[in-house]
Amino acid sequence: MRNFMITGGAGFIGSNFVRYLLDKYPDYHVLVYDKLTYAGNLDNLLDVHDEPRYAFMRGDICDAAAVDQAVRDYQIDTIVNFAAATHVDRSLMEPDEFLKTDVTGTYVLLEAARSHGLERYHQIGTDEVYGQVLEGRSTEEDRLHTRSPYSASKAGGDLMCIAYYTSFGVPVTITRGSNNVGPYQYPEKVVPLFTTNALDDKPLPIYGDGKQMRDYQYVLDHCEGIDAVLHHGQLGEIYNVGTGSEMHNIDMAHLILDTLGKPRSLIQPITDRPGHDRRYALDVSKLKTLGWQSRHTCAEAIELTVRWYAQNQWWWRKIKSGEHYQAYYQQQYAGREVKS
Repeated sequence: MRNFMITGGAGFIGSNFVRYLLDKYPDYHVLVYDKLTYAGNLDNLLDVHDEPRYAFMRGDICDAAAVDQAVRDYQIDTIVNFAAATHVDRSLMEPDEFLKTDVTGTYVLLEAARSHGLERYHQIGTDEVYGQVLEGRSTEEDRLHTRSPYSASKAGGDLMCIAYYTSFGVPVTITRGSNNVGPYQYPEKVVPLFTTNALDDKPLPIYGDGKQMRDYQYVLDHCEGIDAVLHHGQLGEIYNVGTGSEMHNIDMAHLILDTLGKPRSLIQPITDRPGHDRRYALDVSKLKTLGWQSRHTCAEAIELTVRWYAQNQWWWRKIKSGEHYQAYYQQQYAGREVKS
């Protein structure tokens, strides 16, 4: 592996992985291939813009001709697919976009990996494909139980990867990550949303009773997990990536407010979303056999993230003041307040 095509590399996790890869491996070259939808942002990659081993191409993973041309022009030998429609709330509004990107787009990339004989295709998955886990922890062998258009589309992409490995011998690996937090996460996601609202003394809209449980992992821990699978993982295998622990969403909100010195009275309960999974929990023992270990707890990951947003208001303020974000926020949260 030497020439990487990072699809969705201008997004949150993708841009962090690009930076991680270039920093760790001085002989690797990276092509970021990104459609630059609302969540794709070249500001995420400003610090590698002048790196000679970095290149950017704007393109859609559903465009087979453009994908094929990119692989040829940059002599790609490895694809890491971060490109996805990812937000559960948006999948309830416009599920068709999730099907196109997460399933059809994955198919197009797998076809490119197959036809060009690439050394590796790695798929970035999610723990949400397992559905809610009220007891115990999800292992890579568990049945899939999707409960939103987002998780269903991601499960479809994962299954396509396994099919291409089994049917055609495409050298596939998959990681399924828990909730990532860290720098450059679009502020529709809960931790940057709550953090940026709190900084402006605006309400934090929390679903239902806030007792949903999530594993919040720091994005660079996730990047290290992907790296471990790329270099040491077994082909055709799936690896869970997370801290292996969870916290209640209400506790996450309290931690954000306490870190910023803001009052807990900013928390505003709202009506829960349809099909909201109560708990996700991953068994990460398989990945640990590759020598990987999460460096941060959930609380440490959130605290680091809160401090980054407090120190980098140049990045998120222009996003939140834009018409696209304002329209989404109004559509998503207006009129859902729960009266005490």
